[in-house]
Amino acid sequence: MRCALSTLQGLSKSLLTARTSSHPAPLVAQPSPDTMHLPLLRTLVPVLMLAAVGLFSPGAHGADAGPFVFPSHRHAGDVKTACDAVMADLGAQERRVAAGQGGGNVLLGMERLNQTAEDRVYVLAFLANVHPDKGLRDAAEACELRYQAFSSRLFQNEKIHARLQAHEAIDPVDAQFRRDLLASFEDAGVALAPARRDRARALNNEIARLGQAFERRVREDRTRVPFTVAELEGVPEGVWSKAPLDARGRRLIGLDYPSYTPVVESARNPATRERIWRAFQNRGGDANLRTLARIGQERRAYARLFGLSSYADFAIRRRMAGDVGRVQSFLGEVKGVVEQRELRDIADLRAAKAADLGTAPEATTVRRWDASYYVERVKRDRFALDQNSFRQHFPPQASVDFVMALAGRLFDVGFRPLAQTLWHPDAQAYEVFDPASQRSIATLYLDLYPRPDKYGHAAVWGLRGSATLDGRLPTAALVTNFDREGLTLDELETLLHEFGHALHGALSATRYSSNAGTNVKLDFVEAPSQMLEEWVYDARVLALFQQVCPACAPVPADLLERAVRSRSFAKGLQFARQHLYASYDLALHGPAAPSPMATWARMEGDTPLGFVKGTMFPAAFSHLSGGYGAGYYAYLWSLAIAQDLHTAFAADPLDAVVGRRYREGVLGRGGEVDPDELVTRFLGRPPGNAAFFQWLDR
Repeated sequence: MRCALSTLQGLSKSLLTARTSSHPAPLVAQPSPDTMHLPLLRTLVPVLMLAAVGLFSPGAHGADAGPFVFPSHRHAGDVKTACDAVMADLGAQERRVAAGQGGGNVLLGMERLNQTAEDRVYVLAFLANVHPDKGLRDAAEACELRYQAFSSRLFQNEKIHARLQAHEAIDPVDAQFRRDLLASFEDAGVALAPARRDRARALNNEIARLGQAFERRVREDRTRVPFTVAELEGVPEGVWSKAPLDARGRRLIGLDYPSYTPVVESARNPATRERIWRAFQNRGGDANLRTLARIGQERRAYARLFGLSSYADFAIRRRMAGDVGRVQSFLGEVKGVVEQRELRDIADLRAAKAADLGTAPEATTVRRWDASYYVERVKRDRFALDQNSFRQHFPPQASVDFVMALAGRLFDVGFRPLAQTLWHPDAQAYEVFDPASQRSIATLYLDLYPRPDKYGHAAVWGLRGSATLDGRLPTAALVTNFDREGLTLDELETLLHEFGHALHGALSATRYSSNAGTNVKLDFVEAPSQMLEEWVYDARVLALFQQVCPACAPVPADLLERAVRSRSFAKGLQFARQHLYASYDLALHGPAAPSPMATWARMEGDTPLGFVKGTMFPAAFSHLSGGYGAGYYAYLWSLAIAQDLHTAFAADPLDAVVGRRYREGVLGRGGEVDPDELVTRFLGRPPGNAAFFQWLDR
C-alpha cells in the first residue's frame, strides 16, 4: 500500500501524505503516506486533526495571482523570529474573531486564520522534515508545539463557538464548512466542563509532543549495518559501491529505502538479509515503544472525557466508516479473501527456498527476512521479472516529466520550472498553469533523493489550500527517496501515487482553503492517489514516456506484460500484512489501550510467518503516532473506493473527457462535498466494493 496523509496536529487535514509498503512509514503521510493520509503536520497530530477540517489563516489571502515563493529560513534564529511573529498575529486574529469586530462573518474569520497558519506555520512544519540543519529543524519543531498549544486553545474558544452556532449558512458549501468547524470545536472539548476542558487541552498538547519525538527518532536514525563485499553478493553494486567504509573495510549500509530494500530483496546470503532486516525492524527502539504506549493511553483518556470507551470510537465517528463495527466488518471481508491466498503464497516461497537450498519443502522454513528475497526470486523464475531492469527506462527527472505529461493529458494542466532558492540544492520548484490562458494554478515543490535526517519515505505536504473567494492558489511539496540511477516500476508507481496527492491539492477549486484538496475525510484521502497507481501498468500510458524523453529506451512490451502478470503474485502476503496493520491499530486504540509491544507480538505471532523475538516493529510505525491513529484501515478502505473510481477509466486511461469530469467533480471539490456524494456523482451510481474484491482476488 502507499500513502499516508498527516497534519499539524490540531489544524486541518492537509499536510502530509506518505506512501507505505509492507513496512509502513508514517502519513497522511500518509497516509503515507507510507502514506497519505490528515492534518497539518505529522509532528502535531493530535485529536484535533481528526476532527475533519483545518482552520486558520490570513497570511496572504488572495491577491497573489502568481506562484508561491518559498520563504527563506537559513538558520534557527530565522525560524524563531518568524514563529514569534506568526503566533502574535494568530492570537490577535483569534481575539478579533471572538469579538465579532465589525460584525464580520465568522466563517471568513476562521478561514483567514487558516490561511495565516498555512502561509507561515505549515512551511516551518515541513522544513522540520527536510531541512539539512538540525538546529533549524529543532526550532521548527518548537514552533509546531507552540502552534499546537494555540490550536488547542482556539478550538475551545466559547465566544467563537457561540458565533458559529448562531451563524446561518447561505448555501451548502458554507453549511459544510460550518459543520466541519463545529465538529472541530466539539472534538477539542469546547462543551466540556472547565476542568475537563483543561484536561483535554493538556492531553492534546502532550500527544502532539510525544508524536513529534517519536517521528524524530525514526527520521534521525543513523544506524549503519557493516557488510563485507562477499556478504553483499547479489546486491546491485550501485547500492553499496559508494557506501562509507568502517575501520575493518566493511561497507556501511544505511536503513533508507534505496539502501535497505535492495539488500533485503537481493542479498543471497540469508545472514545478510537477517541482519539488515532486524536493524530495520528495531528503528526507534525502546524509547519509541514507551512513547507509543503513552500516546495510546492518553488518546484513550481523551476519548473518555467525551464519554466514549476508546479512541477508535472517538476518531472513526467523524469518518466515512462512521463506527468501529463497520470497519471491523470490512476488514473481515478482506481477511476472507486473502487468508487462504496468503498460505498459498507462503507455500510458493517455501518451495523456492527449498529448491535454492536443495532441501525438502516440508523441512524448509521461510523466515521473515526471507520473504522479500523469495518473492523477488519467484518473480524472476516464474515471470522472468527483475524490478531493477526498469531503472534504465525510468531516469528520475524523466520520470517526473512523464507524470507531468500524464497529468497534462488527463487534466489539461501544464508545468514549468521556477527559479527559487529552496531548502536544499536537490529541491525543485514548478509552476502549475492553465495551458489555454497561461495563468498560474498552483505551485509544486519536489525533493526526490535521500540524505541524512530527511523524512525517509514518500509523502506530500499540502502547504497551502486553494480559496476561490479571494483567488488564493494552492501549494504542495512532494518528497521521495529515490535512487539517482533510475526508478523501478514499483517506484514509478509510488511517484504517480504521490503526484496524485499533489494534484488533489493543485487542482482544487474550493471556496475555502480549509476545505481544499486533501482536506477530506481520512478514509477517502488515499483514494485519488491509489487510483492513479493503475496507470503505470498500461502500455498506452507508458508510451507518453517517449514523448518527454525520446532518448529513453522504451519498456519492451513483453517486460511490461510480465510485470502486469507478476502483480497477482504475493497479493495474499501483501494484503494480509495490511490487514494485520489495520487490525493492530484498532486493537491499540481500543477500550483497553494495551501494551504496543505485547499486542504486536501476540497478533503477529498468530500469522503464518509468526513473530521474531528481539524485534520491535511498532517502534517505527509512525502512522500510529501521527495522524493515522485508529485510521490505518483507511488504506484498504480508500483502495476499495479507488478501484471503483478506476472503472470510469477502464476503457481508456487517457480519456481527457472523463479526466476533466473527474478533475472538476472529485479533485476540484476537496472537502466541500461528502466523499460518498462525490463518488456517486462521478460514477452515476452509489459506490461499492465489488471492483476492489474482484481486483484483490485476481
